Amino acid sequence: MAASATCFFFFDAEPLGEPGMPTLDACALCSKPLARDSDIFMYRGDTPFCSEECRDEQMQLDAICSRQAARRQQLFSSGYDARRWHQDSGKVSVAS
Repeated sequence: MAASATCFFFFDAEPLGEPGMPTLDACALCSKPLARDSDIFMYRGDTPFCSEECRDEQMQLDAICSRQAARRQQLFSSGYDARRWHQDSGKVSVAS
């Protein structure tokens, strides 16, 4: 009996998916379908992108979000938000 030659693609061996994990069938940013014969640009190990531009844009967005989160954490830990909330809560708006 002759052995059958079967060609498997990475996509074929992909698990059916885990919740919260991106699949390799579309770009994570623009949702463009990813072709089997084209390059896939990965970011953070498991997030696929159709181009370097999409991947770079996501990297920039992540950097902005990270800086904003750090700024919020710094403000919160310094007590700035609590003081501001108390100042704002004491104000009463009066309709004329």
